[in-house]
Amino acid sequence: MRMYDIIKNKRDGIELSTKEINFFIENYTSGNIPDYQAAALLMAIYCNKMNKRETLDLTKAMINSGDTVDLSHIKGIKVDKHSTGGVGDKTTIALGPMVASCGIPFVKMSGRGLGHTGGTLDKLESIKDFKVELSSKDFFEAANNINIAICSQTANITPADKKLYSLRDVTATVENISLIAGSIMSKKLAIGSDAIVLDVKVGSGAFMKDLDSALTLAKEMVDLGTGFGRETVAIVTNMDEPLGYAVGNALEVKEAIETLKGNGPKDFYELCLSLGTKLLLLAKRCENESEARELLIDTVDSGRAYKKLLEFVENQGGDISYIENTKLLPKANYIVEVKSDTDGFIKSMNAEKVGECSLILGAGRETKESKIDLSSGIVLNVKVDDEVKKGDVLAYVHGNNIEKVNEVKDYLKDIIFIGEKNSKEKKLIYAEVTKNGTRLF
Repeated sequence: MRMYDIIKNKRDGIELSTKEINFFIENYTSGNIPDYQAAALLMAIYCNKMNKRETLDLTKAMINSGDTVDLSHIKGIKVDKHSTGGVGDKTTIALGPMVASCGIPFVKMSGRGLGHTGGTLDKLESIKDFKVELSSKDFFEAANNINIAICSQTANITPADKKLYSLRDVTATVENISLIAGSIMSKKLAIGSDAIVLDVKVGSGAFMKDLDSALTLAKEMVDLGTGFGRETVAIVTNMDEPLGYAVGNALEVKEAIETLKGNGPKDFYELCLSLGTKLLLLAKRCENESEARELLIDTVDSGRAYKKLLEFVENQGGDISYIENTKLLPKANYIVEVKSDTDGFIKSMNAEKVGECSLILGAGRETKESKIDLSSGIVLNVKVDDEVKKGDVLAYVHGNNIEKVNEVKDYLKDIIFIGEKNSKEKKLIYAEVTKNGTRLF
C-alpha cells in the first residue's frame, strides 16, 4: 500500500477503505509518512469530505494510535460531559458535583485550555494545592468513593490526533465536520465512560457560527459515539454571549461556587440543569426529565452539591478554605469599571471578542507554553436584552497590567452594543440531538 495512492483516491472522490485509513494513521503517527503527504490527504478530505463509515474508521484509528483508559474498575454507569468550547464555560465545576451528589460516577479527563480562557484544569488550579494529576489507583478510588474525579489525561491519549490537529491548524483544513468530530470524539471515546453528553456551542464565541453547521457537527459526533457503542446525546447551546457573567479562571471558579450555593447566573444554572438532566437519564438514575431536573435542583437547594464540591476538592488535595471563602482565590491588582455612554438595551456582545479581551489580560494561552494569569479576566454586569442607563456599569476588568486593563476597558465599549430592544427573545438551547433524531426548541 502506498500513501500516493491513498491521496490520489481521495483527491478523485473515491471512498477510502478501512485498511487505507488505518495505514495512514499508523504510519503518520510513527513518523513514516511526511507532513507534506499528510497535508495533501487532509486537503483532499477537506474538499471531498468523508462519509459516516470513513469518519468512524478514522476515529477508531486515532483512538488505537495510543492508550485507552479502562473504567471497568468503577462501579455503576460512568458519565462524562464535553463542551466544544466557549467563553465563560465553567460548567464542569458546577455540573460534576451536582451529578455526583445524585450517586452517579462523573469522571472526566481533560486537557489544558488554549485560546480565550484556561481549561477546566487551569480553573481548578486557582484553588490552592489542587492536584490535577492523579494515578489510576487514586482516580478509580475517587470515582468509587465520592463519585467524582477530574484530572489531566495521559500523554499518550490519541497521539495521532495531536499530530493531525497541529497540521490542520497550519494547512487551512480545520473546518471539516469529519475531522472536527473525529478529533473531539477520539479523545472522548479513548476514555471508557458509558455515556457522554456533548454541549455543542453555536454563535460568535463558538467554533460553529451558524445553527446548521452546529447541528451537522452534533449529529456526526452522536453517530460516532453510538457507532462506538456509547450512549451519546448532544445539546446545541447559545454562545453569542458569554455563559454567565465571569470570564477568567479564578473568577469562573467563584461563579461556579456561587451557583452551587443557589446564587448563580440564570443562564449558567439552567445549562447545568439541562445537561445534568440528560446525564441522569443516560445513567438510568431517573425515569423522565421532570424527575431528573427536580433531583438536580434539590442537590443545590439542600446544599448536597456544594458539600460534594468540598469533598471533591479536598480529595484531590485542594485547600477547601478557598471554596468556603472565595476571597482567598487569586485576585487581580486592578479592577476597573466599564460604564455605559448611553441609554438603551444590550443588543449584543460578541462573545469571541470578549474572550479575546480575557486573552489580552492573560487569562488564556496564545501558545501551549504561555503562563496563565489565574486572577485576570472580565466580570460582566449585564446580559443581552438588559436595559441600561448612561453611567451604568457594563463590566469590571480584572488585571495586573494597568495598560492592558485600560486597553480592554476601551475595547469592551465597542464589543457591547447598546441600542433598541431586540424583537426576538434569545434562546439558551436550540436543539437536542440523539441517535433517534433531532429535536428543535
